Amino acid sequence: MTALRSRRRHGYVALGLTAVAALTLAGCAEGGDDGGDSGSVEGETVEIAGGITGSEAENLQKAFEQFESDTGITVNYTGDKGFEGNIVTKVAGGSAPDIAIVPQPGLFRSLVETGEVKEGTDEVEANVDEYWAPIWKETGSIDGTFYAAPMLANLKGYVWYSPKSFEEWGVEIPTTWDELIALTDTIRETTGQPPWCAGFFSEAASGWPGTDWVEDLVLRQAGPEVYDSWAAGDTPFTDPDIEAAFDSVGEILLNPDYVNAGFGDVKSINPTAFGDPIAAAVANGTCALTHQASFLTANFLTAQTAAGETPVVAPDGDVYAFLLPGPEAGELAVEGGGELVTAFSDDAATQAVLEYMSTPEFADARVELGGAISANMGADPELASSEFLTEAMKIVQDPETVFRFDASDLMPATVGSGSFWRGMVDWIDGKPTPQVLEDIQAGYEN
Repeated sequence: MTALRSRRRHGYVALGLTAVAALTLAGCAEGGDDGGDSGSVEGETVEIAGGITGSEAENLQKAFEQFESDTGITVNYTGDKGFEGNIVTKVAGGSAPDIAIVPQPGLFRSLVETGEVKEGTDEVEANVDEYWAPIWKETGSIDGTFYAAPMLANLKGYVWYSPKSFEEWGVEIPTTWDELIALTDTIRETTGQPPWCAGFFSEAASGWPGTDWVEDLVLRQAGPEVYDSWAAGDTPFTDPDIEAAFDSVGEILLNPDYVNAGFGDVKSINPTAFGDPIAAAVANGTCALTHQASFLTANFLTAQTAAGETPVVAPDGDVYAFLLPGPEAGELAVEGGGELVTAFSDDAATQAVLEYMSTPEFADARVELGGAISANMGADPELASSEFLTEAMKIVQDPETVFRFDASDLMPATVGSGSFWRGMVDWIDGKPTPQVLEDIQAGYEN
C-alpha cells in the first residue's frame, strides 16, 4: 500500500472515530436517567443481506473487520442463494435487513417502489460523485433521486483462450470483429476442430450466457445510444440494429464448423452447463475459445489442464482473455454488472456502514482479499489478486471507458430474465431469428 493510501486510510479512520465519539457523547447527554444512548453507534449491530454466498461471502465479511475495530459497530452479513426471489417479500412483510446488497438494477427499482428504501445520505452521494463514473450514480438513482452506492463490479464480454496454443498456431489477439472471424477460420484450418465452445444451461436460468453475447454486440456495433434505448424498452428487439447483433452472434454460435468443441454441434449448446466449457475445455485444450465474464477466473481454480494441474491465468500462462472486439479497433465499449448497496434503516450505525462501503478503503479491503474488482476510482487496482483482475479493474475505473450495465438486468423481469432467456434457447434450437425477436419482444406485453 502506498504512503498516500496509508495516510488517507488513517485519515478516514480518525475522522470516523471522532464522529463515533461525538455521537456517543451526544447520546449520553440526551439519554437521561434511562441510560439510553440514542446517538451512539458503538455496540450497535448492522444486518446486511445479499445473494453473495460461499467464500465470496466470507471475504465480504472480512472486509469489515478493520471498520468494526475502529467504530465498535458489529456488521453481520447473511448470504441467501434465493435472495433475488425473497428480498421483495421480506421488505413488504416488514422484515427487511438494515442493508441489502442488490445485484440487479431491475430488482433495485422494485425495492424502491415498495417505499421502504431510504434515500442516500449527502456523505454517500459525495463519495459516489467523487469516486465513480456518472453511469454508476445514474443506476443507483430513480427519477433523479439518489438511493444507492455501487459496491463491486464485474466486466463481461471476454474471450478466453490459451496463450500457449496461440503461440503454437502463430496467431495473435484480434482487434476487430472481422479479425476474430479470420482467427476462428485459421484455428479451424489448423486444428481441424471447431474452435469455440459454449454452454447455455443453468438451473432456472438457461439462456443467459446467450444474452451476454447479444448485449456485447449491440453495444459494440450499434453504440451506447441504441443500447440505452434498447435496455429501456424504447428500441424493440425487432429493430434492425438488434437483429444485426443476433446475426453477428450467429456467425459463431449457429455455425457447426465453429461450435461446439468437445461437446457436439450447435444443438449441444443448450444442454451443456455454462461452466463446463469454461472450467474444462479451454483449460485442457479441448477447445480454443469461449466467451464469458471476468468472474471466470474463479472457475479455473477447480479446473485442470491436460497435465492434471491447476491452470495458470496469465498472458503467458495456460489461459487468459481478451475483450470481444467490435467493428473498429481501439474503441472500448463494454458491459458488465455490479451490486447496489440499498438501505432500509436510517439509524446512525447503518449510515456509518453505508458511508464506509462507498469509500476507496472498503473497496481496497475487499479487492485485496481476492477474486473481486471495483469501479471505485480511488481504489488501488494493484491490490487485485491477479494480473487479469488488475487489468479488468483498470478498465472499469477508466473514465474514458464506455461502460453500460447488463441490458437484460435493466429490462423488466418478464423480458430480461424471461422471454430474452427463453428466446436464446429457442434460437439455438433452430427457431428463425425474426420469430425469436418477436417472441422476446412479446415479453413486454406480459
